[in-house]
Amino acid sequence: MSYDTEELVQAYVNIRDERARILKKYEAEDAELKADMDQLKIILLSVCNEVNANSIKTSRGTVMRKLNERFFCNDWDSFRKFVMENDVLEVLERRIHQGNFKQFMSSHEGDGLPPGVSAMREFDITVRKSSSN
Repeated sequence: MSYDTEELVQAYVNIRDERARILKKYEAEDAELKADMDQLKIILLSVCNEVNANSIKTSRGTVMRKLNERFFCNDWDSFRKFVMENDVLEVLERRIHQGNFKQFMSSHEGDGLPPGVSAMREFDITVRKSSSN
């Protein structure tokens, strides 16, 4: 089976450009709608706060006020020390930092992967538009 690579690349670039054009159009419309929704959320939160209600039921739907809580670390060295001293590894997320792990593995070539670690590798392609277009 033979393919004309020039035509395949041109088709790929054309489709990518069209998708970008469509997304740009809809992103602008979506940004406007999101801004409108954000304003309504502010007003509805104000209403909940005024009447000290965690939910307000209407014939059109129910408004629910909830407290979102997130934690941030400003001093990783101190926090790491705290985690180790208190043996509370469960307060950390279980994931591998991809960049740091790649760097570690590059300095330990030939050692293989550590126990419990698997790798997934796959090829992908990137197509760049010709600079002459």
